[in-house]
Amino acid sequence: MVRPAAKIEIRGLSAAYGDRVVLEDVSLDVHEGEILAVIGPAGAGKTSLLNCINRMSDMIPGMKVEGSIRVDGREVRDFRDASDLRRRIGVVFPLPVGLPMSIFDNVAFAPRMGGMRDKKKLAELVERCLRQAALFDEVKDRLGDLGTRLSGGQQQRLTIARALSLNPEILCLDEFSIAVDPVTTMKIEEVIKELKQHMTIILVTNLVLQARRLGDRTALFLDGRLVEVGPTETIFSRQTADVRTFQYVQGLFG
Repeated sequence: MVRPAAKIEIRGLSAAYGDRVVLEDVSLDVHEGEILAVIGPAGAGKTSLLNCINRMSDMIPGMKVEGSIRVDGREVRDFRDASDLRRRIGVVFPLPVGLPMSIFDNVAFAPRMGGMRDKKKLAELVERCLRQAALFDEVKDRLGDLGTRLSGGQQQRLTIARALSLNPEILCLDEFSIAVDPVTTMKIEEVIKELKQHMTIILVTNLVLQARRLGDRTALFLDGRLVEVGPTETIFSRQTADVRTFQYVQGLFG
């Protein structure tokens, strides 16, 4: 059996906010082109993991990070400009944060900051990203309207479109469905399945059934430690290596 290529290699990762340890000695590979679902109760270290991967940890006062994180074999700490790393790793946060500008400009903002000025290319890019986020058909006649006036579910998909505007290789989704209704959640899940064809996805979720629907593999975190990672159907069966995994996915705690 051919072992999948590792897009991200994490070795001995520990992180703390001051004296509070949030990740402890985590070692984990994220495979090229997979959806890795990351589950665990609140405070398990899931969001801290994402913060370390794209170095948002640099912007958190008092956060200390130790260990190794490599993207395509390159240490993330070796990126002299963290923005270069973040162009490769898009992040969608739990609550949609629309920029106070038009729908079009929300998506075009980062490419413009990166130097893209050609109006035709910008228009093509905005349409592509909005289509990828399953939003274009709903907003195509009002691209000049404020993005903040969209519904919560539409704003979350706009946030995804904005994350896609720099053509990232990795997309991190942190509890994307917290602020959206079940119908919109299912729409976004279909978007995620399509995006998997073009990028590697890390899906942090408290919804274990969402992890089961979307994850190629699933990782369980408890109290800052990686308990177990494996094929999703294995994680959701009695074949798991750690009894806590089966207990968590069965809803016996958390």
